[in-house]
Amino acid sequence: MVGLGLLAGAGYLFYRVRVGLHYDWNWSVIPQYLIRCDAENGWVANLLLQGFFTTIRLSVWSTIMALAIGLIMGFLRVSRRFFARLFAGIYVELIRNIPPLVLIFIFYYFISSQLMPILGVDAFIRSRSESTQAVVGFFFASPRQLSTFLSALITLALFEGAYIAEIVRSGIQSVDRGQWEASSALGFNRRQQMRHVVLPQAARIALPPLAGQFISTIKDSAIVSVISIQELTFQGMELMAATYLTFEVWITVTALYLVLTLSCSLAVERLELYMSRSIGAAPSPGRLF
Repeated sequence: MVGLGLLAGAGYLFYRVRVGLHYDWNWSVIPQYLIRCDAENGWVANLLLQGFFTTIRLSVWSTIMALAIGLIMGFLRVSRRFFARLFAGIYVELIRNIPPLVLIFIFYYFISSQLMPILGVDAFIRSRSESTQAVVGFFFASPRQLSTFLSALITLALFEGAYIAEIVRSGIQSVDRGQWEASSALGFNRRQQMRHVVLPQAARIALPPLAGQFISTIKDSAIVSVISIQELTFQGMELMAATYLTFEVWITVTALYLVLTLSCSLAVERLELYMSRSIGAAPSPGRLF
């Protein structure tokens, strides 16, 4: 029933755009912007798929970096040391209360324009062999866009890492106090308590919000289009400006984002089922095993 309602709503929307805006739909040209036939290499990705792959690279690397930052800051947030808690708290509150667009511009003009030339990243990559440049281009970005890509990557990682830190903190603090007391009675030190008792339980609690944060990273990656990172949103804007196919382009871009986010949601559901089967039911309060 819900599917029929969505189909009816989509049909009405298409009708109103066609009649109300006098818009001529032209879907026949969209496939050529997804994939094209090259005389030398055969079928290759075109603008939209190139942006799609860049979005995947940006999302995956920024999530890995954000997870590392978030884990460290999350542990510091629950540390017994005051200055560790203070440092992590300042980071979380500062990053979470600054608009991501402002962070993008700050890191773009500082890292890409100032720090990267000092470190000589661009010159180093361009001095490498073509095969090395191809590998860098496959996993990150082309050498001419590497500095900009890295600045966007670091910005997204720092921004998302602040939210992951809070997820980690809340996951650890949600474990019943009795678990800490029981493990302490068994002679576990704090590191052993974390590793063997608290973290396995906290991981199950934190997994759903962590998955939501990864999906949020995919969506937030669209903001780096303002510094000309050629990800999916940027390619969509360029294509729309060139073809004036406003609705076709953005509906296709939306569908590609949905492919990414829904795939992540399904993967996390499978992971949750696997963890629930391997770990079993969560221990009740006051019980260690």
